[in-house]
Amino acid sequence: MQEQSQTSQNPKDPGIPSALSAEWRADYHPAADAYDEVYSGPGTFRPHWDTFIKQFDTLGEQELNRRWEQARRLIHENGVTYNVYGNPQGMNRTWDLDALPLLISAEEWKHLERGLVQRATLINEILADLYGEQKLLHKGLLPPELIFAHPGFLRACHRLPVHNRQHLTLYSVDIGRGADGRFLAIADRTQSPAGAGYVLENRIVFSRIFPDVFKACHIQRLALFFRRMRQTLTSLAPHNRDNPRIVLLTPGPFNETYFEHAYLARYLNYTLVEGGDLTVRDGCLYWKTLGGLHRVDVLLRRLDDDFCDPLELRPDSSLGVAGLVEAVRAGNLAVANPLGTGLLETPALNAFLPSLARHLLNDDLILPTVSTFWCGKPEWLSHVVANIQKMVIKPTYPGTAIEPVYCGHLSADERSALVNAIKANPTAYVAQEQVALSTVPVWHAGKLQPRQAALRTYLVAADKTFDLMPGGLTQILREGETLMFSLQHSSGSKDTWVQASGPISDFSMLQPAGQNLAISRGGSDLPSRVADNLFWLGRYVERAESMVRLLRTILVRLSDKSVSLDVHELPILMFAFKHQRLRAEHFNPEKKRAVQADELGDVLKETFSPGGLYETLGLLQSVARTVRDRLSNDAWRVILSLDESVWPKGRNERIHEQIARLNFMLTTLASFGGLASESMTRGQVWRFVDMGRRLERAINLARFVCSTMVKSDVAEGSLLEAVLEVADSLMTYRRRYLASLQLAPIIDLLLIDQTNPRSMAFQLEALGEHVKNLPGDSRTPFFTQQEKIVFGATASLRLIDLDAVCKPAAETGIRRDLEALLVKLETDMGKLSDLITRDYLSHAQSSRQLATFSREGAF
Repeated sequence: MQEQSQTSQNPKDPGIPSALSAEWRADYHPAADAYDEVYSGPGTFRPHWDTFIKQFDTLGEQELNRRWEQARRLIHENGVTYNVYGNPQGMNRTWDLDALPLLISAEEWKHLERGLVQRATLINEILADLYGEQKLLHKGLLPPELIFAHPGFLRACHRLPVHNRQHLTLYSVDIGRGADGRFLAIADRTQSPAGAGYVLENRIVFSRIFPDVFKACHIQRLALFFRRMRQTLTSLAPHNRDNPRIVLLTPGPFNETYFEHAYLARYLNYTLVEGGDLTVRDGCLYWKTLGGLHRVDVLLRRLDDDFCDPLELRPDSSLGVAGLVEAVRAGNLAVANPLGTGLLETPALNAFLPSLARHLLNDDLILPTVSTFWCGKPEWLSHVVANIQKMVIKPTYPGTAIEPVYCGHLSADERSALVNAIKANPTAYVAQEQVALSTVPVWHAGKLQPRQAALRTYLVAADKTFDLMPGGLTQILREGETLMFSLQHSSGSKDTWVQASGPISDFSMLQPAGQNLAISRGGSDLPSRVADNLFWLGRYVERAESMVRLLRTILVRLSDKSVSLDVHELPILMFAFKHQRLRAEHFNPEKKRAVQADELGDVLKETFSPGGLYETLGLLQSVARTVRDRLSNDAWRVILSLDESVWPKGRNERIHEQIARLNFMLTTLASFGGLASESMTRGQVWRFVDMGRRLERAINLARFVCSTMVKSDVAEGSLLEAVLEVADSLMTYRRRYLASLQLAPIIDLLLIDQTNPRSMAFQLEALGEHVKNLPGDSRTPFFTQQEKIVFGATASLRLIDLDAVCKPAAETGIRRDLEALLVKLETDMGKLSDLITRDYLSHAQSSRQLATFSREGAF
């Protein structure tokens, strides 16, 4: 990963320049041969920047730094991330937002809007033809080998029904400004344009921290664009247009823009789904929930074309829905963008657009394209070879192994080898003339520096035309990569401010204050996948807390210098910690031995082993991100704060430092439990989180007690105290029994006492209430399998013979009855978990009838 130019990567960098105008004049030096978005000449700002500069200057250095620190805190707390594969910062890199926006004047934007709307109209006509009559191919305006060899041309989607001939619902164009100040179109995003959610997040952050500056600069708002998007998607519904069910299909949390998917779904009030949440039955698409199946009318997809249906498109895809194409073909589902639109995501298209515009629109392109040459045409191939040093070579088809090459950076021998490769397979290559894109100021390393930038614009279909978002995603490009526009190749972003020439609408996507809302206590429509993640979120929280409590008890005893290393309970506690993730077994060492100081290292290594504390905390945070939209801001802050407490690998800490870290971690985990208990409404979200916590606590308690108390010992008083400490029941015991430590009352407190929130009986009672309220057929008078298991485990506890379970066998010293009880309880809880997963959390799809379809006229 190349250098990060944004301030969010360096917490000590103030992130915004002090004394703006003076600093810029003194230190900011854009290249003489490039167009700069801020400067029109040495020391001279472009006119539309004047108001912005004056507003910033009035704020002063201290206020600017305070506000930008608030912005970075908002980005962090909102969990705004972009996953860059292979990035050393991990799969959840904080979103990079630069401290200064990009301003575009109203006059310039009007011209750009005309060009972009014309381009969108042209692309839509091309798609309609290629998936319809294919006249462009018959007339030779597009070479057949460019289309039919393209992996994005989906034969199964030929002549699929499309509402109102609108093949392009959402559309994005990457544009850049050349050295002459003109905007150029460089790349088209036609299948599932990414980034609109990040544009919205950038705007919300800036408008919140600089509302006075934003208002003074007369900047257009984004809400009208997203309202149009909702209206357009609603109009696509083949049925139920008054109140269609619209869902947003995401590849899942490991996708690089997953945050944006979740964020956009919340803003548009759509349900975020994955392929496993959906099923096709009788030619219709359904959403699987705890409360049953719900018909889907419109699918807003963020999944690539061929991954959407493993039945007809890509057999190895596990992300889509089998039968999805058939549901569209039957006229029961609308997909935005329609399947197959990825066909036009090829740089080769730019080479043909000028002639296609004259043929289809009877007009010249308003927005010119960067000079592009498809090497499959002999005359263009000759031009590319003759001017190879000026070219950027790209693959014709996305997803191939060919990497973009900047020929100006190659040696003579390397260029010769590249030319030979192109001549050997010319149709696989596209050449574009490298252009020097405009520069923007970026705050980096304590000063403003010029960086090349590109703008991703967004359009949505609207009444046989297109509406343009008044803004976009300004991407700061890596040095030397002027024609590589993707979030993966960006080193940061800017909010894009478009000035208005007239009144600004005050429309907001938020509900108007005076409008009456329908009273609702919904929640039964929770998707099974979300319920699964919530269930495991509860389990991971409880599992981590159990490990932390046990580890802290061990370290506290090792830190007490007044105690000899020959501490009776330490070997047993260490055994329990090492075997916490395995099936419980009693501690039965061949002989007593003193605890050696170096054994501490062995215990700490267990925190990094598979299933250990480090992995558990990582899983906790990972699953929490998938249900971010179901958690309160406070609960999310608790999850984020665990980053600060994760046990540092390769770092040696003293015992008291380790204990302090564990105390913080325990407080944080307890905070989440408190928020889940006191802040979540008693719906299915809370139920599955709490059910996971209760089930995990019951399993851990059974294992821990079995590992520590099945083997009797004449000197087990200190062990009994440690057991109570780990189970967070020491103070309760002392209040009842003072200092007298005996096994029977401890077993009663930890297993049988229904008033103790840490006891087995308390967990079983809570689980019984949960399984009774799970969705099901309320007409049947019989207990469910889940209820039978809970009732059976509860009966085992209530029928316990306390004296018998506490009495060890004379010859072995093993409490066999206690061991049998604990093993049964742990086994029952495992069965309960399996049943809940099978009946409510399984993503398996039922078999379905497969219809035939016609390929007549496809080729």
